[in-house]
Amino acid sequence: MKAHVSSLLLAVRDMDRAKQFYLEGLGWKVKNDYGISVFFESDGASPVGFYGREGLAEQVGTEAGGSGFSGLVLTYVVRSEARVDEVMAEAQKAGAQILKPAGALPWGGYGGTFADPDGYIWSVGYSAKGADQPYAE
Repeated sequence: MKAHVSSLLLAVRDMDRAKQFYLEGLGWKVKNDYGISVFFESDGASPVGFYGREGLAEQVGTEAGGSGFSGLVLTYVVRSEARVDEVMAEAQKAGAQILKPAGALPWGGYGGTFADPDGYIWSVGYSAKGADQPYAE
């Protein structure tokens, strides 16, 4: 198995709320809307989409219940500290819960974290340590 993710699917409790957050709040564009799932334009990266929580749990053979930290963190690497601040402000305006405001990180980078309306954690960061960062923009 290669170190590659073909797509990321987020199980959401409310499709309309999720669409509003990602489309109107963060400015993403829909590539495919299948009704039970939605995929966004990916700009060449692994596609991100969401699927109704109950349906996705059934599809993968697990229970939809549960809460707390899932162990999954989505990262969004940008090219400047200023852009980290802009993305964090954009997310907060869209209704995200700021978990950790942007600031200096222990390993030398700069970043912050927010949770979308379904509790998915996004880590927005910048690091000047290396030219081969997995930049999102």
